[in-house]
Amino acid sequence: MADAGDGPSRDEAPDLKILGDEISFQPSGIELPTGSPRDKDDTREEALMKPMHSFRAEPLQFLRQVSLYVSGTGWRAYDNVIGQPLFYSGFSDNMKSMVLSAPLLRNRIAEMAELEVAREDRAGWLPPHDAPDYEQKRTRRRAQIASWLGELAEQWTDRMICKFESKTFIRGAYYLVTQLLTRAYHQGIHVASEDVVMLRKVAERATRAKQSIVFLPCHRSHVDYVGLQLICYRLGIAMPVVVAGDNLNFPLVGSFLQHAGAMYIRRSFGDDMLYTTLVQAYIDTMLQGGYNLECFIEGGRSRTGKLLSPKFGILGFILDSLLSGRVQDTIIIPVSTQYDKVIETEGYVTELLGTPKKAENLSDFLTGGSSVLSLKLGRVDVRFHEPWSLRSFIDEQLVRLTGQPSTPTAPSKANSPSATPPVDAAVRQKVLRTLGYKVLSDINDVSVVMPTALIGTVLLTLRGRGVGQSELIRRVQWLTTRIRAKGGRVAHFHSASLPDIIDRALEVLGKDLVGVIGGLAEPVYYAVDRFQLSFYRNMTIHLFISEALVCAAMYTRIKQGGGPSQQEISFDELYEQVMFLSTLFRGEFIFPTEGLEANLDRTLRGLEADGMLQLERESTGAGGIPAGKIVKVGLSELERTSGRESYDFYCFLIWPFIEASWLAAVSLMGLTPPGDVKEDIWIEVSKAQNSAQFLGKTLYHQGDLSYFEAVNKETLKNAYQRFQEEGIVRVIRSKDDPKAVQPRLQLNPEWRVPRDPATGHLKAEGRLWAFTDKIAASRREGKNRRDGATVSTRVLALADRVGARLFDEAIKAASSKGGAPVTLTPEEADAVKKQSAKTRGGRDGNSSSSDSESDGTSGKKSRRRRRTFDQQKPPPARL
Repeated sequence: MADAGDGPSRDEAPDLKILGDEISFQPSGIELPTGSPRDKDDTREEALMKPMHSFRAEPLQFLRQVSLYVSGTGWRAYDNVIGQPLFYSGFSDNMKSMVLSAPLLRNRIAEMAELEVAREDRAGWLPPHDAPDYEQKRTRRRAQIASWLGELAEQWTDRMICKFESKTFIRGAYYLVTQLLTRAYHQGIHVASEDVVMLRKVAERATRAKQSIVFLPCHRSHVDYVGLQLICYRLGIAMPVVVAGDNLNFPLVGSFLQHAGAMYIRRSFGDDMLYTTLVQAYIDTMLQGGYNLECFIEGGRSRTGKLLSPKFGILGFILDSLLSGRVQDTIIIPVSTQYDKVIETEGYVTELLGTPKKAENLSDFLTGGSSVLSLKLGRVDVRFHEPWSLRSFIDEQLVRLTGQPSTPTAPSKANSPSATPPVDAAVRQKVLRTLGYKVLSDINDVSVVMPTALIGTVLLTLRGRGVGQSELIRRVQWLTTRIRAKGGRVAHFHSASLPDIIDRALEVLGKDLVGVIGGLAEPVYYAVDRFQLSFYRNMTIHLFISEALVCAAMYTRIKQGGGPSQQEISFDELYEQVMFLSTLFRGEFIFPTEGLEANLDRTLRGLEADGMLQLERESTGAGGIPAGKIVKVGLSELERTSGRESYDFYCFLIWPFIEASWLAAVSLMGLTPPGDVKEDIWIEVSKAQNSAQFLGKTLYHQGDLSYFEAVNKETLKNAYQRFQEEGIVRVIRSKDDPKAVQPRLQLNPEWRVPRDPATGHLKAEGRLWAFTDKIAASRREGKNRRDGATVSTRVLALADRVGARLFDEAIKAASSKGGAPVTLTPEEADAVKKQSAKTRGGRDGNSSSSDSESDGTSGKKSRRRRRTFDQQKPPPARL
């Protein structure tokens, strides 16, 4: 792929020479032996894109480089790519023609036209049925409506599809974007050499079979999709079409991205059958033609640093393409992109603290782009999971769920929008959920922990104000060892020493995030912006979530003090609290898939082997080896003498999230209607969540919250979503005009906090109070508060005042023009009743599939988990 005339200069592309399975790194001369076994943490890697020449510093080299791109010399020509033909004049017209002529779309248009004619007929807009020209006018009217729908579909298609038209354009775009990106990320984009070999082999195999590669990356930055496009260009692989929200389709930038590979879709489709079918037809067309596709499994960018729950929109379209038989197979490659520093984190913090997200615009793009050029953000690491067949995955899941693999559907039925799907909706949903969580698990498996994430994690899991230089090095080394022991990967820097790597990471993070105090026995480092630094800590938490939950459950006893025997917890108590917490955080973290009992057993044995826990069992096996059922769990003597270092580390990882859930539950108490409110009031969901954040900021500054991260908007939103799933709050969404009337919620009457008849104040009792108290049992205690008394008096009274203000504002807004209604229409009230009955039936019958599908639990284990929220007041009440 490399051109011999390019030369082997250290600072200049090409930096890879690919001949079959042999890869040579041109800048350093490193060669990867073919077929040599190696540990995954010892994988060779080099920067695919290095900083390019600057006109001011090296004008001649800069001009030479530009001329190579203009002339398309060597790999820069992007000729003979591995994949389907791209970047030729007429590509867009050909793609548009294929989409618009898709039988699925044509049938949908005909069906919609027939439905509309039938509606007009019933309304009396057509001649009487016995009129001689009835059939003629009806046919003419149906053709007219179909023509209008076809024109609308054509307009939408033109705005939607990517436009790979010009090779000259993409050469220039590659050069421009690489210039910008490698100046910001001055140490380049790194890819493991084994991934390079794998990608080219898979691309060649997919090309021969005319199959698409569907890249499914995580999403933390706008750089994600740019980086993957650059890698494909650099390796001579057909660039994927990138699914993008239409919020990016603003003047100039929107057109640029569309010609570089973006396809634009709406953020929400609603009940628009034509638009939904059009998107499906476009996905079908690309997968049938073997065009590569890229979509983000999380939907939007993660503003917290950790993986978000999967979004099933585009993934559902891809699945339906195969389930229907319109597409035979496609190749899935999960992708992890990790950064030393993410460009947008400062903006993320602003959004998470409650500032509304600004719409994308050209002005911000230009001013932000110019400021990025002066940054030194380190490097980007991109890792690719081993590819797998989506058809094989579907067949495996269908055999598991129904006993039968997928069966091909006749073409006429596959292209009929009204045809009965080959699998029922419940089975499809289970397959889709399992697919989404498998992709997330695969991304976690190949993710690389960057040095900045190591430092962020260490600094935010300390008890003290800061950490000395030698201790920072020791703890980073300890964390690196723990990550590798858990099967994780840590970015490596060849011959660089650990102190040098840490210095480099501190420089990238900058003094706005990590401060240093000099003039002491050794430099002492401390977290300056804990909120922003938590983004980097969250990049490691998925590796230790099981250990963190165990330690938080043990904290219910350990925080009570006393001797070692008094701080031990019975296995049954530990199990119940871990089950409660894992259910609480089901939408927050990606859990191992073996099920709670297997995960807990493995975690406890692992912590025992690490020397952190001491497990007491029913009996002892031969030779004095511990055997039998675990009955008690406590900290080992070794862990106590070491100052509970490992135990504290795991607790500090999870405590901010426990605190956020506790805050969300406290805010629900304020949703108990004030005594003077007699109507059945519904509050906008967004305003209730904003009120919870407002309450949290007050509690933090009063000292009732230990972590400011607890007011994180995304974490609070996840907590509210869990409360809705469990029936604690009820949510209604308007079907008539969802944009005009926002979703509204109400605290389920069964969960409302009782009021004192004499004073009208909320009483510290009832179902919601017990639920909140169970969260608080694992919550970090403050230095200057006593949680029980504090919460039952000051915090509860404050939540009531904040809630009363929320009710007052909602009622006033409803009485003014344009305010959201606080009462329900008869249709909405019926919908709430059906929703409540469905939720209650799912709980009583344990029929919900989401528990078992998201964490792999069996039916029995799923039922044990489902009962967790039913144990919040004595005697236990069914939720």
